[in-house]
Amino acid sequence: MADPTPVIDDLREESEELDRLVAGLPPEQWALATPAPRWSIAHQIAHLAWTDRSALAAVTDEEHFRALVEKALAAPDSYVDEGAEEGARLAPPRLLETWRTGRAALEKALRAAPPGARFPWYGPPMSAASMATARLMETWAHGLDVADALGVAPPPTARLRHIARIGVRARDYAFHVHGLTPPAGEFRVELTGPAGEMWTYGPDDAPERVTGPALDFCLLVTQRAHRADLAVRAEGADAERWLGIAQAFAGPPGAGRAAKGDAR
Repeated sequence: MADPTPVIDDLREESEELDRLVAGLPPEQWALATPAPRWSIAHQIAHLAWTDRSALAAVTDEEHFRALVEKALAAPDSYVDEGAEEGARLAPPRLLETWRTGRAALEKALRAAPPGARFPWYGPPMSAASMATARLMETWAHGLDVADALGVAPPPTARLRHIARIGVRARDYAFHVHGLTPPAGEFRVELTGPAGEMWTYGPDDAPERVTGPALDFCLLVTQRAHRADLAVRAEGADAERWLGIAQAFAGPPGAGRAAKGDAR
């Protein structure tokens, strides 16, 4: 049974890093476009606040969360955008406070979760550690979009380990949401962390493997960069197929990002 404390601590640090990036922005910069189509910086923060509220409901009020799922199923193509749009209409100080209040409430609920508890989600049910990891993954990914809009490049940290792990664990899910049968055997995944350390997953004698920088793998599974622009490599047909569909997030397949230089 995984102790959720370390990843909850890292979720707080990831959130605070993004908070520092946006806290001093003048109102007009909240309207800057990010790489996500039609989403400004305000939309990105509003989405994080909205998803934190959903996660809080999943942890503390399962009946309310079921209602949220039913609403999502009724409008699968617009549900996420509508949540971001609603929050983005708030004045930046109020939006920032809404995000801060919601993430603090979620952190408190995750720390108080009973050992072994599992909570419903839009994908498979999650433990407290998995829920915190998912929130860290989204905070990092949407934080990258915000940083891109501001023309800054946050340095990679050891917190990427959590994102890499959820990306590996979500392998079969990625196959399922694309209507494909997951491979029967595990892959070997070998990633080089930001400090040069090696992060490994799966049996070392697996016939199919994925290798590369941890940062690039995390960019791939969060669909923040096109595979052609990343130094992630596959050995084996199934591993090759996975890198073309990998996603660490719940929900339908994402559109991903165009390769650099792609004029589409």
